[in-house]
Amino acid sequence: MNEPNDINDIDLRDRAVMAAGGSAPFDLLITGATLADVAMGELRPVDIGICGSLIASVHSPGSHDEADAYFDATGMVAAPGLIDSHMHVESSMVTPETYAVAVLPRGVTTIVWDPHEFGNVAGLAGVNYALECAQHSKLRILTLAPSCVPSAPGYESAGANFTSEVISELLQRDGIEGLAEVMDMKAVTSRSPRMRGIVDAGLRSGKLICGHARGLTGMELQAYAAAGVSSDHEITSADDLIEKIRAGLSIELRGSHPYLLADFASVLQSLPQMPSTVTFCSDDVFPDDLLRTGGVDNMLRKMIGHGLNPMRGLQATTLNSAIRLNRRDIGLIGPGKRADIVLFDDLTSLNAQHVFRNGRSLVEGGHSSSFPEAFLRTCDLIPLDPQDFMIRAKGPKARVATIDRPRFTEWGEVLETVKDSHLDLSEDTTLIAVVNRYGSQDSKPRLGLMRGWGEWRGAFATTVSHDCHNLTVFGNNPRDMSKAANAVIEAGGGMAVAAGGQVAATLPLPIAGLVSAEPLEQVAGSFEMVRKAMADVVDWQPPFLTFKALVGATLACNAGPHQTDLGIADPEAGILMPSPVLEDGLS
Repeated sequence: MNEPNDINDIDLRDRAVMAAGGSAPFDLLITGATLADVAMGELRPVDIGICGSLIASVHSPGSHDEADAYFDATGMVAAPGLIDSHMHVESSMVTPETYAVAVLPRGVTTIVWDPHEFGNVAGLAGVNYALECAQHSKLRILTLAPSCVPSAPGYESAGANFTSEVISELLQRDGIEGLAEVMDMKAVTSRSPRMRGIVDAGLRSGKLICGHARGLTGMELQAYAAAGVSSDHEITSADDLIEKIRAGLSIELRGSHPYLLADFASVLQSLPQMPSTVTFCSDDVFPDDLLRTGGVDNMLRKMIGHGLNPMRGLQATTLNSAIRLNRRDIGLIGPGKRADIVLFDDLTSLNAQHVFRNGRSLVEGGHSSSFPEAFLRTCDLIPLDPQDFMIRAKGPKARVATIDRPRFTEWGEVLETVKDSHLDLSEDTTLIAVVNRYGSQDSKPRLGLMRGWGEWRGAFATTVSHDCHNLTVFGNNPRDMSKAANAVIEAGGGMAVAAGGQVAATLPLPIAGLVSAEPLEQVAGSFEMVRKAMADVVDWQPPFLTFKALVGATLACNAGPHQTDLGIADPEAGILMPSPVLEDGLS
């Protein structure tokens, strides 16, 4: 990343030392602020002297007031710039430049970006693009090397395949801060040659090795951590949080599952002190949420609202994250640190009145990166017919396997009627279809059946489908499913809703089938129309049956069955079923 006026420049250090000692003026003096000291856990009045990008002095008000420029922060709380310890820019469906403009004014000055969405679609071109954006962004972007492209090799197909050799080369690059979330948990603990080599490349690099330990407990969790993975953001309960803290993992507590946050806040507040290994992250933020509530700042705001002491929350979002990242230059307002400073009106609303990044007042705009050729035309599929969304079987009955429950899936079975040589789905059975969009497999849909996903009155199609991002279609009406799928294909990727034989809403995402170059307000508005249309198609039942569950329904590395472009996959059990039909021709 390109850091202006690097703080280790000897001339800059000379100026800072002289200014701090009273023999030279500061470039800028912030006066009248109340410092949120996240190391001490206290609030106290201070003035902050800055030279270039460096904090030179944090001193008692009025004790040293010679400066070339002044900023009056009376009535404001000065906090370190917020650090998002784990996230995916692509999930907000806008470009990194647009994302930066959205979060910087809110006080988020650093993000840790795992670009595995772009990596799964476009391979190395996706990572190269992320590094280019980091080089020019006004937001500090720390880029990771995607570890799981695809997330479950042999059970799904992506647009690339990152072997241990590819990962080793990536980890040697400047700007790559570590190995991104290691998602193929079973492969880690079974010591499969591929994942063993990938984690070993991370260990040899001496850089971060980030985790994805969803559902792991007991001996499995211990084995996963023993392999060298050192963090997790897939926290599913308060007990899970405590077990993983005790296992020595760095916790990237995420805001994208808000129904868990009250319990997390209660547990963290009950501890004698805030664990130094707990950080906050956003993980995935949809565009309308980004526009309305922001990124990791919203996670911090919610945790405080649920009763977590504001200083504990700030510690997690600043100092703890900096320690985790081995970045001693950020995360704290003190002499010798980078001048990433947020002036909040208070520590409840966390409304940022002013943001300094590297000692400079926040200025909008900046470099705009061009998109690599590999990001374009990634959804060149032939139109699909209603017949493509019908499962062939012999009548009059067929016994079929089902994917039961959203999010925490499990295997099920059901007896379905066969009509005209195809399954005649009952109202409580939802069809899921996954279409490979990279040309590596047959582009005909692979079909599966889901139960516990509500009664559908239409269809939904999306190329935002973690993590391989193949075209995925949901519904129980073949006509609507083909309408929605073809709307996405025509848009070059994105989302579409169909009902009653008509397309009800679309969100074009022509860049890698994940992102739009349009302004955030426009993308958020289109996405809200998709959400609104989907509320007419299926009745949501939070916390598990939600819109968010749709984009994660194909994540094959997680426990349980998931539909992929190769069939119904359950890597943990070693199962890959091309068709859900177990037995047909039954009476």
